[in-house]
Amino acid sequence: MRDAYHEELDALTDRLVEMTRLVRSAIARATTALLDSDLHLAESVISQDDEVNRIYAEIEASIFDLMARQQPVAVDLRMVITALRMGSDLERMGDLAEHVAKITRLRHPDSAIPAELRSTILEMGQIAERLVTKAGSCIASHDVESAMELEADDDAMDQLHRRLFRVLLAKDSKWAVEQAIDVTLIGRYYERYADHAVRVARDVVYLVTGSRPQDMSPL
Repeated sequence: MRDAYHEELDALTDRLVEMTRLVRSAIARATTALLDSDLHLAESVISQDDEVNRIYAEIEASIFDLMARQQPVAVDLRMVITALRMGSDLERMGDLAEHVAKITRLRHPDSAIPAELRSTILEMGQIAERLVTKAGSCIASHDVESAMELEADDDAMDQLHRRLFRVLLAKDSKWAVEQAIDVTLIGRYYERYADHAVRVARDVVYLVTGSRPQDMSPL
């Protein structure tokens, strides 16, 4: 009976890792669709978000069932609580990738990204991919040291987000209102995507140590 119980807990980890792979693919494809104004690719990101939602619903149902049947305590209780939170963050990351894809669809066949900002958006997409890849590895390995590093890794995304605003708010800026709104929203989507990846990493730290990163001494 206990072996089956712990197999169910392990299955939660497997599903979370699968979610990280799906939302990594989603943000990668959404970035490509955005920069290439690729409507077909954007539509695939939008339609495949249902798979992320389905896995999160399975995680949620499994957790409620486990809590009702097994009444987990200590580390096991932390596992189910953090799995629920991490699943929610990953589901939101899928939504943010979908939002990027929807802007591509809205502006097609034109590009929502001006030529002078393409390299910045590309870099934001690459950082988003790295963050979620690292978060997935932390979930699978329970690597506290790597999880703690995500906070610093996220600084690069914040810097790029600020760069977008500096360009938009420059005195000699000649952006059309529609273009400025698109870029503002897109920058926010990438910045929030990264924030959710950091929250996932924080939950890994809490799962393993029982403490929040801000309450711990530097590693």
